[in-house]
Order: sequence, then structure tokens, then C-alpha cells
Amino acid sequence: MAEPTQKPASPVELLSATAKEFYRRGWARGGSGNYSALLARRPMRLCITAAGDEIATLDDTNFLELDDDAEIIQGFGRPADETLLHLAIYRHRPKARCILYTQTVPGLLLADRCFVDGGLMLKDYEALKGIEGANSAARVEKIPIVENSADQVALSHVIANVLIDNESSNAVLIRRHGLYVWGETIEQARRHAEIFEFLFELTDRQQGAK
Repeated sequence: MAEPTQKPASPVELLSATAKEFYRRGWARGGSGNYSALLARRPMRLCITAAGDEIATLDDTNFLELDDDAEIIQGFGRPADETLLHLAIYRHRPKARCILYTQTVPGLLLADRCFVDGGLMLKDYEALKGIEGANSAARVEKIPIVENSADQVALSHVIANVLIDNESSNAVLIRRHGLYVWGETIEQARRHAEIFEFLFELTDRQQGAK
């Protein structure tokens, strides 16, 4: 008798597992993370973490299904404050189907140092081959950096403009806030986050050694 086929993990299960792993690595703490997956593009539907929930214990009760106006279709709670940022990214990155968030010491330090340059340039690292669109070890990846704001509407417009001006970017750093990174799948977005965080730590150590 054939063994029953294992049911693929749902987006919520994959996001919950990713959030817990980010927490374990020290890339998120308390209720500081926000993660989403695109369920449909027309009309837009996404699942996203509810505000204030503990990252280390996320499960299917901690996610909401929203429309493109950030109105709740299903679930209980309040959408993450950064929901408008997620919507702006999905609108300007047609291939993106997952957005993840990290908040690390190296990332925040580099965002402060490189803010006046408008972005952080990463180049010539073998690890960059793992980023979508990379075709050689000499790949140059620019991560735009924007100033943080408590006005999420205004900040979402800033991010939209930055994405228009940086068509090949796969992430954006918000100064004194954290990194938003995306991919065509949850697995790809997670890989991008792992690569960027590795290079953040490496770059921060290199700059500190000078």
C-alpha cells in the first residue's frame, strides 16, 4: 500500500517556522517582527502577522488575511503596524510573494553609517550568487536605506519611490528600524535574509577593524 502523501506546509506554517528561527538567531525579539505572504495578486490578498504577538510562539492564530486596503478579511487582532509597507513592496515588486523582516545590530549600525550614501553596496562576495538575479560572484547588490517615520502612510510612499528608483533591489533598510527583504517564495525570501545578514555581520566587522 502506498504511503499517504504528506500535505505541503501552508504559508502560515512556513512563516511561523521562519519567525521562530529568526528569533532563535537573534534577528527578532518580543513582538518586533512582521512577516507576510501573498495569497493572491488580483484581487490582492495577503496573510500577515497581527500586531504585538510574540515572535517565538507564532502559530495560525497570529496571522490575519487582508485585502489591498489593509482591511481584515479573516482572523482576529490588529494588523502589524508595518502592513502598509508590505503592501507598497508587493505593488512595486510584481514577483514578490513573501516579505520578511529582521532587526540586527550589524544591520542597524550599517544603516546609520551608510545612510548619507543612500544605500549599502555589497559586491564581489560569493554569497551574492544566492540572491535572485545574481549571475556571477561579482554581483553588486545595493540595498537602499530610508529614514524611519512613525507615519506609516508617508513611509510607505517613500519606500514605493525608492523601489521605483532601484529596480533590481531585493531588500530595503529602514534606518533604526530594520531590514525588509522579499522573494518569489517564502524559502527564497528566507535565503535572501540569511545572505544579507551574513554579509551585514561581515561588513560591520571589516569596518570595525579599520
